[in-house]
Amino acid sequence: MHRIGVFVCHCGTNIAATVDVKAVAEAVREETGVVFSADYQYMCSEAGQTLVQDTIREQRLTGVVVCSCSPRMHEATFRKAAAKAGLNSYMVEIANIREQCSWIHKDMVSGTEKAIILARAAIAKVMLNTPLTPGKTPVTKRALVIGGGIAGIQTALDIAEAGFDVDIVEKQPTIGGKMTQIDKTFPTLDCASCILTPKMVDCAQNEKIHIYSYSEVESVTGFVGNFTAKIKRKARFVDEKKCTGCGECVEKCPMKKVPNEFNLGLDNRKAIYIPFAQAVPKVATIDANYCLMKKNGKCGLCSKVCGAGAINYDQQDEIIEEKYGAIVAATGYNPIKIDKFDEFAYSQSPDVITSLELERLMNAAGPSNGTLVRPSYLSKQDDHEAHPKTIVFVQCVGSRSTECRKGSKEYCSKICCMYTAKHAMLIREKYPDTDVYVFYIDVRTPGKLFDEFYRRAVEQYGVHYIKGMVGKVSPRADGKLDVQGSDLISNEQLHVTADLVVLATAIEPDKTARSIGTMLTASMDTNDFFTEAHPKLRPVESPTAGVFLSGVCQGPKDIPETVTQASACAAKVVGLLVKDELTGNPCVAHSDELMCNGCSACEKVCPYGAITYSDKEFRQPDRTVAIRRVASVNPAVCQGCGACTVACPSGAMDLNGFSNSQIMAEVDAVCR
Repeated sequence: MHRIGVFVCHCGTNIAATVDVKAVAEAVREETGVVFSADYQYMCSEAGQTLVQDTIREQRLTGVVVCSCSPRMHEATFRKAAAKAGLNSYMVEIANIREQCSWIHKDMVSGTEKAIILARAAIAKVMLNTPLTPGKTPVTKRALVIGGGIAGIQTALDIAEAGFDVDIVEKQPTIGGKMTQIDKTFPTLDCASCILTPKMVDCAQNEKIHIYSYSEVESVTGFVGNFTAKIKRKARFVDEKKCTGCGECVEKCPMKKVPNEFNLGLDNRKAIYIPFAQAVPKVATIDANYCLMKKNGKCGLCSKVCGAGAINYDQQDEIIEEKYGAIVAATGYNPIKIDKFDEFAYSQSPDVITSLELERLMNAAGPSNGTLVRPSYLSKQDDHEAHPKTIVFVQCVGSRSTECRKGSKEYCSKICCMYTAKHAMLIREKYPDTDVYVFYIDVRTPGKLFDEFYRRAVEQYGVHYIKGMVGKVSPRADGKLDVQGSDLISNEQLHVTADLVVLATAIEPDKTARSIGTMLTASMDTNDFFTEAHPKLRPVESPTAGVFLSGVCQGPKDIPETVTQASACAAKVVGLLVKDELTGNPCVAHSDELMCNGCSACEKVCPYGAITYSDKEFRQPDRTVAIRRVASVNPAVCQGCGACTVACPSGAMDLNGFSNSQIMAEVDAVCR
């Protein structure tokens, strides 16, 4: 005999504003099996949970339905409350009458009607629920951090500080990420290398941290606490254990005209190279696309001069398999490509550059050794014309755009206003004779001391901020640039003759983010940023258990915010790894072997590799024995996604807690 209790939450006015909560409680009181129905202001509060527990005991309830907000928010809360009262926690169902009802409907009548329908569906399901007991799985006490920028570095250091092993996988030959290319940081104008390099060294020297540079994650299988990752270590044709980073091979390499990615193609490097002086690990890498020895077998000079014998032209890619309890996505970002923005003449003039290219030009280790010169004059820096006398910054290039142009982003990239103010101040401080103009839509300074920093640029350094957009940049015959823009304050069209134009380009997730997100079965938004489990309550967790988010992979942010999120992410990882075992999800699939036809459809769609096949003996009516191929599910691996139940053509696969009969009972209740 079923004894169901229904509890309808007001959620302040979130639900009650468009749903007649009392009417819902009254309507479901007449449903079969319901012995108690009540409404309460805040069901998730301590008093609300106490109401549930007291009612379970007094009414001897066999099932509970809570009509409230999303089960992602409070299902665990009400399950714990039921368990404390002696009811199996899987005899609790949530009817989502907030996100799926009150937040959608504006009309009280339609909102109330739908809330009643959702409550009826939950009641129909809980009547078919059966008590479930979760299993236990051990936790592998090791973490994987995908990405070696400042986010990945800070996360790894914090995890290692807690005493757990952590591996950093970085696709570049060195860790450090974009921060290694930056000269100064806002709002303090600290040297970026001075901040980052000690952390890079700490990573290299920490015995708990292992760095897989020039490597990529090939595949990830498993589940929270028990992931298995295959890491591809790309051949750099240099033995990391032998190389001392002396640079002798780089000096002797005859192939000198390879575009330098670290300096964004503003100068050249050798075919064998160390990206920058502070690289970690400081190991040379041979670019097989340009190396004469790899291309035609004619050279080998680097091998001859290497005293450590580290050069190995026959080195092959290596696959390493390792187990992890938690995985951190810290894949970082890239500035968007702006070759589609022809109005700014980026592809027509070398003196139209991006903000990151300006960072390299101003850096002491950059192509011009820290002297700001026009890129068209890089080869003749002593020329008087090399130093730009008028610089125009164009804000929001590709950001906050509603255009359908490929590469445009609707979101604000968040960091552009501040780094432009930084650039303008540094230029005016070092070159007082340079006029700096900034064309902007809005100036956004939402961080601590950020607005004061922007005002310093205007009031103390005399930077000309012009509220308006640049419509066109045109190269002139004399090498100058004609910038056409509008001043919305004075309602004038302006023409500025500039020596250098700097485009504050939008940032976007790294190109590897989408493939890695698919590999991790993590959720992503339409802009390829990883989606957090809850934007306010679980901002560093992915909806996929055991996968955590660190840095710009989750959304645009500056360095302080990135470091903060990285440490928060590490705290969540440590909270997981400190456990010896995890309580598993009992809502797992199972196979009816009598119905299974061994087609393998379920095995092919299972993202966790939980389904295997074996031959089993079945006794026939005539007492003969037949051998059939049937599916079996490993409950420790299955995560209850339900993909197999949909794919199974014979209906042999079913899911505990979400069986076909339960789903159909909900459908019948909705259609009643």
